[in-house]
Amino acid sequence: MSDETRSGTRVVLGANQYGKAENRVVRIHRDTPRHEIRDLNVSTSLRGDFTDAHVTGDQGNVLPTDTQKNTAFAFAKKHGVSSPEDYAIALGTHFLDAAPPATGARIGVEEQAWDRIQVDGSGHDHSFVRRGTETRTCVVTVEGRGAEQQVWVVSGFTDLVVLKSTGSEFKGFLVDEYTTLQETDDRIMATSLTARWRYEGTGFTAGSGVGWDATYEDVKAIMMSAFATTYSRALQETLYAMGRDVIEARPEVAEVRFSAPNKHHFPVDLAPFGLENAGEVFIAADRPYGLIEATVSREGSSDPGLAWQAVPGFV
Repeated sequence: MSDETRSGTRVVLGANQYGKAENRVVRIHRDTPRHEIRDLNVSTSLRGDFTDAHVTGDQGNVLPTDTQKNTAFAFAKKHGVSSPEDYAIALGTHFLDAAPPATGARIGVEEQAWDRIQVDGSGHDHSFVRRGTETRTCVVTVEGRGAEQQVWVVSGFTDLVVLKSTGSEFKGFLVDEYTTLQETDDRIMATSLTARWRYEGTGFTAGSGVGWDATYEDVKAIMMSAFATTYSRALQETLYAMGRDVIEARPEVAEVRFSAPNKHHFPVDLAPFGLENAGEVFIAADRPYGLIEATVSREGSSDPGLAWQAVPGFV
């Protein structure tokens, strides 16, 4: 549909979506005396035939964002939260049933992890402490209905801060009249890592038995092992090693994408104080920073389709 303005110019509505962002959903599973907690930040959005809502103000095709919010909480009770992925798949599939004008749904979930408080060497049944590490993420995209429906799943994490105090160099780079950076054979390498991986296939359903939690922990462990043990000539080389090892170990992973800001640590000149600094005292600079982004894929993997649509921060 196009709209003619008073000047006679034809104006056409482009791509659009709408939804409810950042619903803070906390689900406590109380089925046994030993409780489980899932702490989620849930964002929902729908794409489809919503031209009238924009051009004429007719809301006849719109499932209100308030309804989407209510559904996010109701599904946490009705279906539980066995994993962010299963929960998101259930929500996305439901929204296409509830809103016939919608052609696609995107569900983004961030999860904050909680660990059990240790009492006399054992984790307490119902007392927890917030884990101060990464935020787990997943993005589920659902397109179409029935036999033609496709479901893409992208899992990952953000803000995982890692550092190695040696085993990294940076030298042999291009030099011009503006280059002041000195080559180094031994440096601190640190980053606040964002990593996301796309699962192979589009036939996912909620409760299908995919071990999302176990796979998440294994993928993260593989990445951390590669980070620690790879002698790095650049952060790029380390990211490639991390992605390569995941692809080799987990056949269900089609591709891994990284966004990694360099957290620079520069040695402090202590010579004015008569002290030698043999790689022991550094100043941590938070900005500006190098930003390294990379994708590592399995050769011959499936087309990503809509999996990465509206997922920011990646090449």
